[in-house]
Amino acid sequence: MEEKKLRRFLFFMLVLWWGPALAAEPEPPYRQALPGYTYQFPRDFFAHEEFQIEWWYYTGHLADADGRSFGYQLTFFRVGLANDSEKINSSKWRVGQIYFAHLTISDLADQKFYFFERINRKGLGLAGADTDRLHVWNEDWTLTANDRVHHLKAQQAGVGLDLQLQPRKKLVIHGQNGVSQKGGQPGNASHYISHTRMQTQGTLYLKGKKYKVTGTSWMDHEFSSNQLNSEQVGWDWFSVQLDNGAEIMLYLIRLKDGSVEPYSSGSLVRADGSQEHLALREFSIEPTGEWTSPHTDTVYPAGWIMSLPGSKTRLIISPDMPDQELHHLRSIGTSYWEGSVSVQGTQEGQPVTGKGYVELVGYTKPLTQSLPGN
Repeated sequence: MEEKKLRRFLFFMLVLWWGPALAAEPEPPYRQALPGYTYQFPRDFFAHEEFQIEWWYYTGHLADADGRSFGYQLTFFRVGLANDSEKINSSKWRVGQIYFAHLTISDLADQKFYFFERINRKGLGLAGADTDRLHVWNEDWTLTANDRVHHLKAQQAGVGLDLQLQPRKKLVIHGQNGVSQKGGQPGNASHYISHTRMQTQGTLYLKGKKYKVTGTSWMDHEFSSNQLNSEQVGWDWFSVQLDNGAEIMLYLIRLKDGSVEPYSSGSLVRADGSQEHLALREFSIEPTGEWTSPHTDTVYPAGWIMSLPGSKTRLIISPDMPDQELHHLRSIGTSYWEGSVSVQGTQEGQPVTGKGYVELVGYTKPLTQSLPGN
């Protein structure tokens, strides 16, 4: 395939990640995320090539000894383009899997946001994800694990991180009956696990300077083949870590008619590690303001009130800086806002504070399965 056609093809497949499930009718070889899945650990931290899409997602809040604060995101994505079998095509240039990665650093002291991306195919060892251990890489950006300690390493243009993360609570499995449901059709779901609180230490690099940092991180791992459907245009996703030891994950999937997908849901993780699945009727998230991107003219919500009546939780969520938009990304053909936030409010009648991350997808343009211009 000539280079121009190949690049267009790869772009099309990557855009599908933001769209309904990468394909409305995925290739038959790909397994669907269906109820009744039995998790196996540590196996389910590793790559699942029988599913079409997978990601390993880390965010966190760090500070050096002088109190200088940072937020970060490092996410590795795997997208299956076909049944990647040696029997079908053993060429080192085959395009069976595409890997891309996003790195962001929010310098909260100087209110500056840095973001980078990597895109590579599986061939020639430029990127990959092992199926027998937690080892994911995109060139020299890497995720590895040893004795429950996760190691993140990524740097570009003098900005990056080298961090060790260790879970402080038991693993969380989101959803019910083995799936986090995203819609009403079979397979509109993912298998979704998290370490919601990970002690973190290491080095952060920022324009030629090294900062020894400590803090707290959040890890998500999801794998699926057909998460979303054609009526869904985007989502708002929230992770919150409170100073009383509790965590909250919630997502709202937005529909074309302006309403919210009834299958939107989340999890409340208590300080003792016990968790509660939250259906849409059990929480609310209301925006309190908006921000217009100077890069894309996209209008994003900025500031929210999160309420969980069952746990008497009411939280005010505020962006730590307005401009945390990853814009004009080649890897996904669009832009999204993902950034560090601060939290204050009450839970069970007691005052709480905390930190979190918010992801806003589909505001620049709705999720689509079509090629640009088609």
